[in-house]
Amino acid sequence: MIITLWLTYLAFHHGIVPSITRFIKFQKQKAHRFDMGNCCTKKSSSHTDHTPSSGQIGQPVTEQPTNQSNNSPTPTNSLPTTSTQQLSLPTSSCQLRINHSQTSVSRTKKTKTTIVDIEYLVLQTLAAIKTLVDNDQEAPRCILKLHAIAENEFGWLAVVKSIIATIPITKPLGPAVITLLMDECPLPSKSAMLDLLQDLDLSSTNASLNSRMDVRRHRNIEIVLGCLGEKLAGPSSVSLLTKDVLDYLFENLSPIHHASVILHSLITLEKFSQTSENKMTICSRLKTISPSPLGLLEDWYHHTDFTKREVGFCARWCQDNLFINEKRKFTYEVLDLSKISVMLNSKDVSEYLKISANGLEARCDASSFESVRSTFPIDAGIWYYEATVITMGVMQIGWATKNSKFLNYEGYGIGDDEYSISYDGCRKLIWHNAKSNSNNHPAWKPGDILGLLLDLDNCEVIFSLNGDALPPNRAVFKFAKNGFLAAASFMSFQQCEFNFGHAPFMYPPSDVQFQTFNYHGSLTQQEKIILPRHKKLQQLRLVKVKDNSCNLCFDERASVRLEPCQHSGFCSTCVSQLELCPLCRVNITSWTNEEKLLPETNGIEIKNNGAVKQVLQSQTLDENFQNSDDKTIKDENG
Repeated sequence: MIITLWLTYLAFHHGIVPSITRFIKFQKQKAHRFDMGNCCTKKSSSHTDHTPSSGQIGQPVTEQPTNQSNNSPTPTNSLPTTSTQQLSLPTSSCQLRINHSQTSVSRTKKTKTTIVDIEYLVLQTLAAIKTLVDNDQEAPRCILKLHAIAENEFGWLAVVKSIIATIPITKPLGPAVITLLMDECPLPSKSAMLDLLQDLDLSSTNASLNSRMDVRRHRNIEIVLGCLGEKLAGPSSVSLLTKDVLDYLFENLSPIHHASVILHSLITLEKFSQTSENKMTICSRLKTISPSPLGLLEDWYHHTDFTKREVGFCARWCQDNLFINEKRKFTYEVLDLSKISVMLNSKDVSEYLKISANGLEARCDASSFESVRSTFPIDAGIWYYEATVITMGVMQIGWATKNSKFLNYEGYGIGDDEYSISYDGCRKLIWHNAKSNSNNHPAWKPGDILGLLLDLDNCEVIFSLNGDALPPNRAVFKFAKNGFLAAASFMSFQQCEFNFGHAPFMYPPSDVQFQTFNYHGSLTQQEKIILPRHKKLQQLRLVKVKDNSCNLCFDERASVRLEPCQHSGFCSTCVSQLELCPLCRVNITSWTNEEKLLPETNGIEIKNNGAVKQVLQSQTLDENFQNSDDKTIKDENG
């Protein structure tokens, strides 16, 4: 109960829709909103680095015996067998037909699903994610087919092996696609997991010999293991973390390996640690190793190689929040924050977004689309800040207001409502109101600087990449005029750093006089501290929640009844951020503020959002409400 209270508090303290309260398992992740549509009919020529494994071509994916040999003709929808030939997605659909009512695969007598077919479907998904971006579309056919194939144990193994063998190391969205596909596949049986581990042969000896030679395979294996460890939290996750798997992951933390392999080994350990028994196992192993591998990797925090910088960030975050070393001081205890007056609002995020101890860097390793806003709102004038791109995948960085709604498990973030606007440098798009417009900038890469200028005097937003500015954009000002905050949303495995003016800007606008957040912002010393998770939990154990508190934020009174479902137990601030009832998932058409009205006297201040604040008197609110049967007062909202 305490843990649930803590996580819900983090998610809702400032009105964000909570990811911890998973009222329903959303099937559409961020990639689904990219309108992959009928991806089988789209064309792409970007995949030249895939070569089907020898011995796999033509292998049927079916539990029935087959006489098909390795010399049999390759199916018409198969990938080319050479890495020099470009992949062109066919206009005809692949030779699988999905019965949507039964979610099963039926095959014609003349065709069989092969490993090559599955690898082809995996690459179709990777091709579609970056190029197709419309919202509110059904899942693409290639994902539906992969889901259908994975319905049985043999098919699930074939899909996972194809993911490991197919997703290239060079594609920035590769790790996110693996997460998406693993989320879309049915849960595996215990025997299927054990068969997978046996086939992968993850002994530490093999890891040491092969990781440096086949970076793609081992990175993909680690991502798959992380997805399974997270998805199967509990006894299944414990059974998956065998001695060989643990040895494999720790061996891959060695600095001799490729930075991408080290990074995803660390993230996989983090995801396994979501199960308490696994966390104890990992912590026990870390105590036997000296010097600590995480301590060595933390030294990469400011590395010029941006993949190693990711490793340094994750190593520091894990040591602060998960794998605690009693001899090591927490980062917030040693940082000098005297020059920082504005940072990312750690109370305005779900528990899945990682924020650095200085409040200026953020990272998402979850399958959801996580968002964050800054601590300082602006209402007038001209303002500028910069963001350093650490990873080159999908991030939407820009401006939002407190009215912006972030639905992390539906894939909606900055730029996906009328109150926000954002720049997406991976797909070269500007987002506003869930619609996008392309621009002529090149795709961003690690180390690029995104400049963001907000001119409230002339109602303009100007984005620049490494000093190259786009034309002004005015779309967001049709819906919002003030209360803007710097904001960003992150797809899986994405990270960036913000400069609100605490350091010199790299590409400041030269033709306009602007203001900086850091010069005008203000934070108390206590507000600057971003506590590790376990310390936040310790503090929340001391918090008493009143019986009449909102079930979502626990800060304000539960005073609202929803229509038409008639559910109650929420405050007006939280309800204003919702579209569906948290209890029954019915669309909210309207709501009624049923807050019991207060006496007109002595120290009770009525706010226009229905919240009540005791100002002067020592008498408790409960006593006031008990004595107010005959005295009422209406707030500004009536």
